[in-house]
Amino acid sequence: MTFLKHIPAALALALAALAAAPQAMAQPLRIVIDEGVIEPMPFAIPDFIDEGGASDYARDIARVVAADLAGTGLFREIPAEAHISRVTSFGAPIAYQDWQAINAQALITGAVQASGDRIVVKFYLFDIYSGQPLGEGLQFAGTPATWRRMAHKVADAVYSRITGEGGYFDSRVVYVAESGPKNQRQKRLAVMDYDGANVAYLTDSSSIVLAPRFSPTGDRILFTSYASGFPQIYLMDVGSLRVQSLGEQPGTMTFAPRFSPDGSTVVFSLERGGNTDIYALSIGGGGLRQLTNAPSIETAPSFSPDGSQIVFESDRSGSQQLYVMPASGGEPRRISNGAGRYGTPVWSPRGDMIAFTKQNQGRFHIGVMRTDGSEERLLTASFLDEGPTWAPNGRVVMFTRESAGAGGQSALFSVDISGRNLRQIKTEGAASDPAWSPLLP
Repeated sequence: MTFLKHIPAALALALAALAAAPQAMAQPLRIVIDEGVIEPMPFAIPDFIDEGGASDYARDIARVVAADLAGTGLFREIPAEAHISRVTSFGAPIAYQDWQAINAQALITGAVQASGDRIVVKFYLFDIYSGQPLGEGLQFAGTPATWRRMAHKVADAVYSRITGEGGYFDSRVVYVAESGPKNQRQKRLAVMDYDGANVAYLTDSSSIVLAPRFSPTGDRILFTSYASGFPQIYLMDVGSLRVQSLGEQPGTMTFAPRFSPDGSTVVFSLERGGNTDIYALSIGGGGLRQLTNAPSIETAPSFSPDGSQIVFESDRSGSQQLYVMPASGGEPRRISNGAGRYGTPVWSPRGDMIAFTKQNQGRFHIGVMRTDGSEERLLTASFLDEGPTWAPNGRVVMFTRESAGAGGQSALFSVDISGRNLRQIKTEGAASDPAWSPLLP
């Protein structure tokens, strides 16, 4: 996919209509995701213009862009039947007063051209109250099979210009697809677009699989499998689906793997003789290195984005808590200090926060805290929430929620870091253990 022009520095739109003077320029305000947005920004996106052979794509791409933006909880689409002005050609003058009259703060126009195995999508984003485009036009090119990706790229560009944050729509999620009764649950690896579309199954249900994790480049997946009868970690090439065992040691169990930021090293838990510690293994060779050495259970390691530190969970203090240590090992420091038990920590790709699972007073929570343990914020509460994973921009978290009762089912949910916009991700059946990919190349 190709860029027409570089996206300039992020610009902000007005968040509310001018009540007394609708034609006056609104003061631009940035959407701050950390604090949440109570009133979503209204935007309009007419169907994109068909510039040749792209009637279905023109409509469908605009609908995916709209769904991406509205799904964040930061934006609200103004329905087409409320539009006064009509966009009949790409690049035509914008009737800003008509869009102001229906309280649109942003307008997205686009066009699509399809010929053979090539589709070209271009778009503009307009600030209605300033009467100006926000940045310059962009163009993406792909194939009919990648039309949804092009829509996600348009949405990412719009989102970034308005919020100042990186996008996350053009990404995928690997997870465990579940089927069968709860006491005989079958599990296999699956991968999908971030919104649940384009599902593909990577393994069969012949053995239990757990905890899949993308590589930093998105072309490999680590996971735990019981194919041998005991938990062992494996590495899968996403393109070929070729699988190889990693870190297998006689008489041991290995689990909870995760890549280093450069993809060259895997950290994981290894159980030997009833004791569980964290180890590191270079994928290219170099032997196994033990990073912790304690009589407690040390597991769920996760690297900081710069690769210098590892956060993990341990019960060395008598209960399950979070600790940070140098990536080479060494004395860890405890960072969780609230009531209850903490687990499954994951470092944000921005480096500013750590997401975690918390259990306290019979409830499970997904939470975030600063990397020193300060500013703890619980985002959810339910019968069972666990296993957070970060969106590529570090502003949204996806996790597993299991419903109560004997027939309880697992499902995937997401929430932003303010604790707002909790929503379920559509999957073909029960699902658990999500792991977000980086943005696709």
